[in-house]
Amino acid sequence: MPFIGVLPERESLFQPPPRREVAVSDAAAWRLNPRHRQVYDKLALALDAGLRAAPCGVDPRDCGIAPDAMVFVKPIVNLAGMAVRARAVVADAVPPEAGSFWCERLQGTQTSSDCLVRDGRAIWFAHTRGSDEKNNERPIYWDVGVTLPALEPVLAQWVADHLKGYSGLCNLELIGGRPIEVHLRGSNGFFDFYGPDFLSAWVALVDDGSCTIPPPIPGGLVISVFGARELSPEQQARISALGVKIQPDPHTPDRAAILRCRDKSVGLALCDQLGLTRKHQTA
Repeated sequence: MPFIGVLPERESLFQPPPRREVAVSDAAAWRLNPRHRQVYDKLALALDAGLRAAPCGVDPRDCGIAPDAMVFVKPIVNLAGMAVRARAVVADAVPPEAGSFWCERLQGTQTSSDCLVRDGRAIWFAHTRGSDEKNNERPIYWDVGVTLPALEPVLAQWVADHLKGYSGLCNLELIGGRPIEVHLRGSNGFFDFYGPDFLSAWVALVDDGSCTIPPPIPGGLVISVFGARELSPEQQARISALGVKIQPDPHTPDRAAILRCRDKSVGLALCDQLGLTRKHQTA
């Protein structure tokens, strides 16, 4: 059986194939996991985390939010990815947008953690940290393979509470240690840096539950080139000469390309050279 939802340009990563259908996209994950698909309800996720949130149409000011405070507006369920229609707005200007909700705006570090889960218990983590500098609330780059031991008990407890009976891969995105999104699949754009043992362990887990826990991931940097401009042939040649992989992104209207670099120092310098950042953090 194949992995379901793999982009054509990423097919070479997904080997060996599993014996049953395994979701790589959120649409496939929602279809294949009826017992656990409720995790895609982001309004319920926010309320469960103790955040002030409500469907658009409920005035944030009636929920104790100051009129000039910024809140985040996004679809209650979004299986399309890349924060479609998500944006920050002033509380007294939240639109009555059907199918969307508002939530108090979180501050702090944005993280993305992939977890291998066996029967509702997290058994392995791969952590990635977003850059402080952002484009429309989206990190300019993701630092793959960071160590976040303080988050692991929090993630493990969330999995135990919400994914009873689930075996496979899941992803939890947090800001300031509080969940903002959950996916019943992994951060597919980061798999290049997970090492040679990850895919076979994932496949063994979903096929018969007998996976060998992978070692800590090697890591790297994933950089988004946001904006309508494309990289020139000269820029592409210079980037490739640094050993950085370039993946054009025809799927996201305002992202020209995704760059993947194993040497994080090279990737950070490249961000500055391309004018993507004015500052950067280190691992």
